[in-house]
Amino acid sequence: MLIRDDATEAASSFAVDVRNGLGQGGQKELPSKYLYDDVGSALFDVITKLPEYGLTRAEERILRRHSRELAEHLTAHGMVVELGSGSGKKTRQILEALAHHKSMTYCPIEISSAALVSCERELDDLAHVSILGFESEYLDGLTRAVAHREPGDAVLVLFLGSSIGNFDREPGEEFLCRIRQALEPGDSLLLGTDLEKPLDRLIPAYDDSLGVTEAFNRNLLARINRELAGDFDLSRFEHVALYNARERRIEMHLRCAERQIITIDETQFTLRADETIWTESCHKYKQDEPLEMARRTGFECVEQWVDSEWGFAENLFVAV
Repeated sequence: MLIRDDATEAASSFAVDVRNGLGQGGQKELPSKYLYDDVGSALFDVITKLPEYGLTRAEERILRRHSRELAEHLTAHGMVVELGSGSGKKTRQILEALAHHKSMTYCPIEISSAALVSCERELDDLAHVSILGFESEYLDGLTRAVAHREPGDAVLVLFLGSSIGNFDREPGEEFLCRIRQALEPGDSLLLGTDLEKPLDRLIPAYDDSLGVTEAFNRNLLARINRELAGDFDLSRFEHVALYNARERRIEMHLRCAERQIITIDETQFTLRADETIWTESCHKYKQDEPLEMARRTGFECVEQWVDSEWGFAENLFVAV
């Protein structure tokens, strides 16, 4: 079963965030969550299969090797809540391992309705797993999901991939604190963190040779055109992926090729030649950073599994 948010309210939030992001002085930016409409989610699914983007395969290797070990830590857990499920393919191994111990309720949370439908289709054949999906923002969906927990069941929250890296470091830890506030002692969080690596591996992961990531980034402007009556000319914007060494993050931008006046729902915005719109950050971590993050946010990191081929860590936090 899928539970959807009010579409009018979601559209209003999108319009407000776009106006604020493009109308502010200094660096223009748009929240990265809006990259993931139905088209963007489909493009990102392609990105995860590209040879340059090793992150998803690294996480799949960890889950394939360690899902049973993970399940041994979580025998009391009867609910899995996934923040940003995507198609749910990686989650299958976790659910299969957990369902050996007891019946499970799986709650994918997504802002893309197409991703939720794909996720339900991918996993609806699993024995002893019932699916209750929420088309919602992360924290609102989490609150609504845990309200359905059965008495005595612990909850496992999944925040996989490099999703925590989309937050600046301090807001990221604030987000983890908000997750902890929604949980009870003994509940768990499985957190994926992409590790630092040489730039000759890192930059191509966000600027692939086929141009799929460029299409994914530009689709945000196309979405504004479709949903907010914008008039962006996508051909006049260049996809840019750069590494900010001080902040230890990849930044994705859309660079304006020439001065333009953009109209969005009768509101005009001026972009200078070479000015950029910042669309996403992807922070990278040292291997020991998640242990400190856990302690600062109300968790204990009880296990860490690392893929050395790509440089990725899966971290099991337990709420204390």
